Amino acid sequence: MKHIARKRFGQHFLSDAGVIDAIVRAIAPQPGDPMVEIGPGLAALTQPLVERVGRLTVIELDRDLAERLRRHPQLTVVESDVLKVDFTALAAGAGQKVRVVGNLPYNISTPILFHLLEHVDVVRDQHFMLQKEVIDRMVATPATAAYGRLSVMLQWRYTMEDVLFVPPESFDPPPKVDSAVVRMEPLAEPPQLDVKLLSELVQVAFSQRRKLLRHSLGRWLEARQFGGSFDLQRRAEEVPVAQYVALAQAQAPQ
Repeated sequence: MKHIARKRFGQHFLSDAGVIDAIVRAIAPQPGDPMVEIGPGLAALTQPLVERVGRLTVIELDRDLAERLRRHPQLTVVESDVLKVDFTALAAGAGQKVRVVGNLPYNISTPILFHLLEHVDVVRDQHFMLQKEVIDRMVATPATAAYGRLSVMLQWRYTMEDVLFVPPESFDPPPKVDSAVVRMEPLAEPPQLDVKLLSELVQVAFSQRRKLLRHSLGRWLEARQFGGSFDLQRRAEEVPVAQYVALAQAQAPQ
C-alpha cells in the first residue's frame, strides 16, 4: 500500500537513487557505527545505511510508517516526536557517541538543531538534509545577509559545511524549495560558556539587525552594568562568532 505524504509532518520523500548514493558517500557509514536516523520515512536512506552499519536506530513520528519500519529486523524504532527524544540516553545505550543523520522536516528543522545542541557532548557528527536557505544561514560568514542568530548559535559549537546540493525533483512530492546536505562536527575543545546567556545576548543583538548595536545590545549591556569594552558602533551581522562568545564569557558571574 502506497504511503501518502502528510503535510502536517512536512513529509517529502527522497526518491532519487543518485542523490541517495551521494548522501551515503558523504556520511561514510562504517560497520558498527552507532547511528540514529531522524525521520526515516519510506527508508530510502535507511536501507543503504543499515546495510553498511548492521543495525540502526530510527526516530519516526508517523504511526503508519513506524509500524512499517518495525517489520525490518535490523531497525530499532523509536516512535516519538524527535524534540522529546533523549539523545544522551541513546548514546549511553550504545556505549559511545552517536552519529545522527536525517532528512529533517523543514517546518521544525531549527528546533531540532537546537534540541540536538543540548546533547552535543554525546554526538560524533551530524549529517542533515535541510532547506538550502537554512544551511546557507548555518554556515554564513559575518557581514553577509545570511549571517544571523542561527549562524552564531551553531558555529560556536560545530564546524559545518554544505556538502551536497539536492534539487526539488529528487523528492516525492517535490518541495517548493531547494535542499542541501550539511555536515556538522562538534568542536573537540569548545569554549566554556553559559549557552542560555549566549542565546539571550545573540537574540537581543539580532532583534534590530538594521540598526547599530548600541540601540539593542548596548541597552542590554547597560542594564547588566557591563564594565568591559565592546564596539557597539556596528550592526549585529558584522560581529564575528568569537566576539559574541567572548562577550558571553565576560558576562558570566565570576
